Amino acid sequence: MSKLVDQTFDIGLGVVNEIHNTQAEQLEAAGKMIAEAHHNGNTFYVTGSGHSHSVAEEFYGRAGGLAFVVPIMTTELTLNEHPTKSTYIENLSGYAHILVELYKIGKGDVVLIASNSGRNAYPVELAVEAKQLGAKVIAITNTKHSLNSKPRNIHDKRLMEVADIVIDNCGEIGDSATYFDGINLPMYPTSSIANAFICGAISVICANALATYGDEVEVFVSANVDGGFEKNSAFMEKYGRMYK
Repeated sequence: MSKLVDQTFDIGLGVVNEIHNTQAEQLEAAGKMIAEAHHNGNTFYVTGSGHSHSVAEEFYGRAGGLAFVVPIMTTELTLNEHPTKSTYIENLSGYAHILVELYKIGKGDVVLIASNSGRNAYPVELAVEAKQLGAKVIAITNTKHSLNSKPRNIHDKRLMEVADIVIDNCGEIGDSATYFDGINLPMYPTSSIANAFICGAISVICANALATYGDEVEVFVSANVDGGFEKNSAFMEKYGRMYK
Protein backbone atom coordinates (compact mmCIF):
# COMPACT_ATOMS: atom_id res chain seq x y z
CA MET A 1 0.00 0.00 0.00
CA SER A 2 1.35 3.44 -0.93
CA LYS A 3 2.42 6.00 1.63
CA LEU A 4 -0.25 8.45 0.43
CA VAL A 5 -3.00 5.86 0.86
CA ASP A 6 -1.75 5.22 4.39
CA GLN A 7 -1.71 8.94 5.14
CA THR A 8 -5.24 9.59 3.90
CA PHE A 9 -6.64 6.62 5.81
CA ASP A 10 -4.85 7.70 8.98
CA ILE A 11 -6.17 11.25 8.69
CA GLY A 12 -9.76 10.18 8.02
CA LEU A 13 -9.85 7.57 10.75
CA GLY A 14 -8.12 9.96 13.13
CA VAL A 15 -10.88 12.54 12.71
CA VAL A 16 -13.61 9.93 13.24
CA ASN A 17 -11.85 8.69 16.37
CA GLU A 18 -11.57 12.23 17.71
CA ILE A 19 -15.30 12.78 17.16
CA HIS A 20 -15.98 9.49 18.92
CA ASN A 21 -13.81 10.47 21.87
CA THR A 22 -14.96 14.09 22.24
CA GLN A 23 -18.46 14.44 20.79
CA ALA A 24 -20.35 11.39 22.09
CA GLU A 25 -22.37 13.38 24.61
CA GLN A 26 -23.40 15.94 22.00
CA LEU A 27 -24.37 13.22 19.50
CA GLU A 28 -26.49 11.52 22.13
CA ALA A 29 -28.20 14.79 23.04
CA ALA A 30 -28.88 15.64 19.41
CA GLY A 31 -30.45 12.27 18.62
CA LYS A 32 -32.67 12.43 21.69
CA MET A 33 -33.70 16.03 20.98
CA ILE A 34 -34.84 15.08 17.47
CA ALA A 35 -36.71 12.03 18.77
CA GLU A 36 -38.52 14.10 21.38
CA ALA A 37 -39.56 16.65 18.78
CA HIS A 38 -40.92 13.98 16.43
CA HIS A 39 -42.65 12.16 19.29
CA ASN A 40 -44.42 15.42 20.14
CA GLY A 41 -45.55 15.98 16.55
CA ASN A 42 -42.97 18.58 15.60
CA THR A 43 -40.68 18.77 12.58
CA PHE A 44 -36.98 18.01 12.11
CA TYR A 45 -35.27 20.16 9.47
CA VAL A 46 -31.76 19.75 8.07
CA THR A 47 -29.82 22.23 5.97
CA GLY A 48 -26.41 23.51 4.93
CA SER A 49 -24.89 25.48 2.08
CA GLY A 50 -22.08 24.69 -0.33
CA HIS A 51 -20.57 21.30 0.43
CA SER A 52 -22.25 21.37 3.83
CA HIS A 53 -25.58 20.81 2.06
CA SER A 54 -24.43 17.18 1.75
CA VAL A 55 -25.32 16.81 5.43
CA ALA A 56 -28.97 17.27 4.49
CA GLU A 57 -28.56 14.57 1.85
CA GLU A 58 -26.99 12.23 4.39
CA PHE A 59 -30.12 12.52 6.53
CA TYR A 60 -32.77 12.61 3.84
CA GLY A 61 -34.23 10.06 1.45
CA ARG A 62 -31.55 7.39 1.69
CA ALA A 63 -31.42 3.77 2.76
CA GLY A 64 -31.15 3.62 6.53
CA GLY A 65 -32.27 7.22 6.94
CA LEU A 66 -35.17 8.47 9.02
CA ALA A 67 -38.29 8.93 6.90
CA PHE A 68 -39.58 12.07 8.60
CA VAL A 69 -36.60 14.34 7.93
CA VAL A 70 -37.42 17.60 6.13
CA PRO A 71 -34.49 18.90 4.06
CA ILE A 72 -34.01 22.57 3.25
CA MET A 73 -32.01 22.11 0.06
CA THR A 74 -32.86 24.94 -2.30
CA THR A 75 -30.83 24.99 -5.51
CA GLU A 76 -29.22 28.27 -4.48
CA LEU A 77 -27.59 26.58 -1.48
CA THR A 78 -26.08 23.72 -3.47
CA LEU A 79 -23.25 23.46 -5.99
CA ASN A 80 -25.54 22.22 -8.78
CA GLU A 81 -25.55 25.35 -10.94
CA HIS A 82 -22.31 27.22 -10.24
CA PRO A 83 -19.55 26.53 -7.74
CA THR A 84 -19.57 30.02 -6.23
CA LYS A 85 -23.31 30.78 -6.35
CA SER A 86 -23.94 29.23 -2.95
CA THR A 87 -21.10 31.32 -1.51
CA TYR A 88 -22.87 34.51 -2.56
CA ILE A 89 -26.23 33.25 -1.30
CA GLU A 90 -24.98 32.14 2.11
CA ASN A 91 -23.64 35.66 2.62
CA LEU A 92 -26.91 37.29 1.57
CA SER A 93 -28.62 38.74 4.61
CA GLY A 94 -32.35 38.03 4.64
CA TYR A 95 -32.27 34.82 2.62
CA ALA A 96 -32.67 32.69 5.74
CA HIS A 97 -35.83 34.62 6.66
CA ILE A 98 -37.41 33.63 3.35
CA LEU A 99 -36.83 29.94 4.07
CA VAL A 100 -38.07 30.24 7.65
CA GLU A 101 -41.33 31.57 6.22
CA LEU A 102 -41.56 29.05 3.37
CA TYR A 103 -40.86 26.02 5.55
CA LYS A 104 -42.93 27.34 8.47
CA ILE A 105 -40.33 26.64 11.14
CA GLY A 106 -41.94 27.04 14.54
CA LYS A 107 -42.11 26.24 18.22
CA GLY A 108 -40.96 22.76 19.18
CA ASP A 109 -39.24 22.06 15.87
CA VAL A 110 -35.57 21.11 15.58
CA VAL A 111 -33.32 22.64 12.93
CA LEU A 112 -29.94 21.02 12.25
CA ILE A 113 -27.59 23.42 10.46
CA ALA A 114 -24.26 22.34 9.01
CA SER A 115 -21.63 25.00 8.39
CA ASN A 116 -17.92 24.35 8.52
CA SER A 117 -17.00 27.96 9.29
CA GLY A 118 -20.26 28.93 11.00
CA ARG A 119 -19.58 32.58 10.19
CA ASN A 120 -21.87 33.53 7.32
CA ALA A 121 -25.32 35.10 7.14
CA TYR A 122 -27.42 32.11 6.13
CA PRO A 123 -26.59 29.64 8.92
CA VAL A 124 -26.43 32.25 11.67
CA GLU A 125 -29.57 34.17 10.68
CA LEU A 126 -31.45 30.89 10.27
CA ALA A 127 -30.37 29.77 13.74
CA VAL A 128 -31.30 33.08 15.35
CA GLU A 129 -34.73 33.25 13.70
CA ALA A 130 -35.51 29.61 14.42
CA LYS A 131 -34.73 30.11 18.11
CA GLN A 132 -36.79 33.29 18.24
CA LEU A 133 -39.73 31.20 17.00
CA GLY A 134 -39.20 28.59 19.71
CA ALA A 135 -37.33 25.96 17.71
CA LYS A 136 -34.17 24.20 18.89
CA VAL A 137 -30.97 24.40 16.85
CA ILE A 138 -28.26 21.77 16.40
CA ALA A 139 -25.01 22.89 14.76
CA ILE A 140 -22.46 20.72 13.00
CA THR A 141 -19.41 22.91 12.59
CA ASN A 142 -15.63 23.10 12.71
CA THR A 143 -15.05 24.85 16.02
CA LYS A 144 -11.34 25.38 15.45
CA HIS A 145 -11.98 27.09 12.12
CA SER A 146 -14.95 29.04 13.45
CA LEU A 147 -13.08 30.44 16.45
CA ASN A 148 -10.33 31.62 14.11
CA SER A 149 -12.76 33.36 11.73
CA LYS A 150 -14.49 36.70 12.18
CA PRO A 151 -18.30 36.48 11.90
CA ARG A 152 -19.77 37.81 8.63
CA ASN A 153 -23.40 38.42 9.56
CA ILE A 154 -25.65 41.10 11.05
CA HIS A 155 -25.64 39.43 14.46
CA ASP A 156 -21.83 39.35 14.71
CA LYS A 157 -22.16 35.78 15.98
CA ARG A 158 -20.85 32.37 15.07
CA LEU A 159 -23.25 29.48 14.59
CA MET A 160 -21.64 27.70 17.53
CA GLU A 161 -22.51 30.70 19.73
CA VAL A 162 -26.20 30.51 18.84
CA ALA A 163 -27.00 26.78 18.67
CA ASP A 164 -28.44 24.76 21.55
CA ILE A 165 -26.22 21.77 20.74
CA VAL A 166 -22.85 22.14 19.01
CA ILE A 167 -21.20 19.13 17.38
CA ASP A 168 -17.59 19.68 16.36
CA ASN A 169 -16.52 17.90 13.17
CA CYS A 170 -12.97 18.09 14.57
CA GLY A 171 -11.44 19.49 11.40
CA GLU A 172 -8.50 21.82 10.96
CA ILE A 173 -8.63 25.47 9.92
CA GLY A 174 -9.54 25.51 6.25
CA ASP A 175 -10.90 21.94 6.32
CA SER A 176 -8.41 20.67 3.73
CA ALA A 177 -5.36 21.40 5.83
CA THR A 178 -2.94 18.54 5.22
CA TYR A 179 0.21 18.94 3.14
CA PHE A 180 1.31 15.74 1.42
CA ASP A 181 4.75 14.91 0.03
CA GLY A 182 5.29 16.52 -3.35
CA ILE A 183 2.14 18.66 -3.08
CA ASN A 184 2.70 22.15 -1.73
CA LEU A 185 -1.01 22.78 -1.21
CA PRO A 186 -3.46 21.69 1.51
CA MET A 187 -5.73 18.83 0.46
CA TYR A 188 -8.06 16.11 1.80
CA PRO A 189 -11.00 17.95 3.40
CA THR A 190 -12.06 15.92 6.42
CA SER A 191 -15.54 17.40 6.90
CA SER A 192 -17.02 14.93 4.38
CA ILE A 193 -16.12 11.76 6.26
CA ALA A 194 -16.74 13.48 9.61
CA ASN A 195 -20.22 14.67 8.67
CA ALA A 196 -21.24 11.28 7.28
CA PHE A 197 -20.27 9.63 10.57
CA ILE A 198 -22.06 12.30 12.61
CA CYS A 199 -25.28 12.02 10.59
CA GLY A 200 -25.32 8.24 10.84
CA ALA A 201 -24.72 8.30 14.58
CA ILE A 202 -27.46 10.86 15.22
CA SER A 203 -29.95 8.89 13.12
CA VAL A 204 -29.32 5.66 15.02
CA ILE A 205 -29.51 7.39 18.42
CA CYS A 206 -32.76 9.08 17.38
CA ALA A 207 -34.27 5.78 16.20
CA ASN A 208 -33.34 4.11 19.48
CA ALA A 209 -34.95 6.94 21.45
CA LEU A 210 -38.13 6.68 19.38
CA ALA A 211 -38.27 2.95 20.06
CA THR A 212 -37.91 3.70 23.77
CA TYR A 213 -40.96 5.97 23.50
CA GLY A 214 -42.80 3.04 21.93
CA ASP A 215 -43.10 4.91 18.62
CA GLU A 216 -42.83 3.25 15.24
CA VAL A 217 -39.36 3.74 13.79
CA GLU A 218 -39.77 4.71 10.14
CA VAL A 219 -36.64 4.24 8.06
CA PHE A 220 -36.11 4.34 4.31
CA VAL A 221 -34.82 1.16 2.68
CA SER A 222 -32.99 0.76 -0.59
CA ALA A 223 -35.31 1.21 -3.56
CA ASN A 224 -33.29 -1.54 -5.23
CA VAL A 225 -34.35 -4.34 -2.89
CA ASP A 226 -37.66 -6.13 -3.33
CA GLY A 227 -40.46 -4.11 -1.78
CA GLY A 228 -38.20 -1.14 -1.12
CA PHE A 229 -39.79 1.21 -3.62
CA GLU A 230 -43.27 0.49 -2.29
CA LYS A 231 -42.23 1.03 1.32
CA ASN A 232 -40.47 4.28 0.54
CA SER A 233 -43.42 5.49 -1.53
CA ALA A 234 -45.66 5.03 1.49
CA PHE A 235 -43.32 7.24 3.53
CA MET A 236 -43.34 9.87 0.79
CA GLU A 237 -47.12 9.80 0.75
CA LYS A 238 -47.15 10.31 4.51
CA TYR A 239 -44.47 12.97 4.78
CA GLY A 240 -44.22 14.32 1.24
CA ARG A 241 -46.20 17.47 1.95
CA MET A 242 -43.42 18.49 4.33
CA TYR A 243 -40.70 18.30 1.68
CA LYS A 244 -42.06 21.07 -0.54
